[in-house]
Amino acid sequence: MGIEFTRIRQVKVPVTDLQRSVSWYLSLLDLDLAAEFVEQGILRGAALIDRGSGYVIALRDRKVCASHPDNTGFDLFAIEASSVDVLRQLADRCERLGVAHGGVQDRGAWGASLDIPDPDGTVLRFLSNSPITSDRFLGVDFGDDGQPSFYSTPRLNTRTDN
Repeated sequence: MGIEFTRIRQVKVPVTDLQRSVSWYLSLLDLDLAAEFVEQGILRGAALIDRGSGYVIALRDRKVCASHPDNTGFDLFAIEASSVDVLRQLADRCERLGVAHGGVQDRGAWGASLDIPDPDGTVLRFLSNSPITSDRFLGVDFGDDGQPSFYSTPRLNTRTDN
């Protein structure tokens, strides 16, 4: 049993152009501007909220982040959609807005995903029907062909006593 946290409240994404990224995220995901963060008179960050579900995506000016992280091509987080149809609707929205995306990858019982790179190339991953659940362990092994196979015995040592 976990510590009984209820959810991840916010993810923070480093960006190179705060205004451009705020506009992009607001437009694509129908978020609202919830907060701005100014440091020594300079706007350095923003928090964008989905008022319905309460999740927050915060954006921070990369040049004032520790180590100036570049996450090009990497999916920092995933947002779960209620159905594969929602993923398809989001892909259609991308088409209307001229936003590049990887198309809906539907693996049936093994879930579906949609990857959308933000203006800096950080990948937003959207999932539906994920086979990863709270009631069991699932190992996923991607073969040379990129197709997943699954296993049920962890390879990592999860013992916490040293």
